[in-house]
Amino acid sequence: MLIEAGPPSSEATTAASGVPSAVSRRNNVTVSGNPDGRAIVFAHGFGCNQSAWRLVTPAFLADYKVIVFDHVGAGNSDASAYSFWKYDSLLGYADDLLEILDELDVTDVVYVGHSVSGMIGVLAANRDSSRFGALVLVTPSPRYINAPGYAGGFEVEDINSMLDDLDSNYFGWSSIMAPLMMGNPDRPELGNELTENFCSTDPTIARHFARVTFLSDNREDLPLVTTPTLILECSADIVAPAAVARYVHQQIAGSTLVTLAATGHIPNLSAPDALTDAIFAYLK
Repeated sequence: MLIEAGPPSSEATTAASGVPSAVSRRNNVTVSGNPDGRAIVFAHGFGCNQSAWRLVTPAFLADYKVIVFDHVGAGNSDASAYSFWKYDSLLGYADDLLEILDELDVTDVVYVGHSVSGMIGVLAANRDSSRFGALVLVTPSPRYINAPGYAGGFEVEDINSMLDDLDSNYFGWSSIMAPLMMGNPDRPELGNELTENFCSTDPTIARHFARVTFLSDNREDLPLVTTPTLILECSADIVAPAAVARYVHQQIAGSTLVTLAATGHIPNLSAPDALTDAIFAYLK
C-alpha cells in the first residue's frame, strides 16, 4: 500500500529492548560484523536491495560494524512508509540515511553508495558531516542528462523516452534495461538477477524513484563535500560513463578516482573482489 503523506512527524522513533525501532523496520536495517569496529554502511542503487552487497560485505565482517539497509520501497523495507511527497527528491533518502546513523549512534562512518546512492550519501554528508569519515561513491552520477559543458551520457530525449517506456511497461522495460545496465553479456546470470530485483519492486514506487533519479541534478552539491572521498568507476558503463567519473573527481576537492578492472554499472555483483580491494586500499 502506498501512502501519500505530508511532512513527516518529528516524533522520535526509539527501539525498545530487543525490538527493532520504527527507523530500523522502515529501512530493514541489518547490522553484523564486529560490534566494536568502525561502522561501514553499504547503500544499494536503483532497482536493487541490500542483497546486492552480499558478495562484498563478508570481507569486512571481521574488522567493521557492517550496516546494510533497503531504501523505502525496495527489498524488505516498509513500503507503507513510502511518500510521494518525501521521496520526490533524493533529500528524502538522505534524511532516512541520517536517521539510521543517528539511531545506531555511529560516527566516522565509511559510507559506500552505489549509483544513485552515491549522491544520496553526498547530500547526507553535506547536511551532517560529523557522522561521516569517508565516502566511497561507486559508479556515481550527479546528472544523467547532458548539459552545456557537461557530458552526462544521455540527451533529455533519451531519458524521457526511457521513462515513457518504463511507465507503459515496467516489467518489459526491466527485462531489457537490467542486462544492459549490468553489462557482462558473457555472464547472463547477472543480468537475470538484476531483472528479478527490478521486477520484485512495486512498479509504482520504481517508476517514481526512476524519475527522481534520472531527472536529478546534484552537480552543485559536489564542491560542498568536505568528507574524504573515493570515486570508483567501471569501463563500458552505459549509465555513468568515464566523463562523469572525471567530473565528480574534479568537483570534489581532494577526492581519489580509481578505475576498477570491471565492466558495466554494478561492480558489487560483477566484480566484488576488485571493488573490495579498492575500498580496502583506500581505507589503509
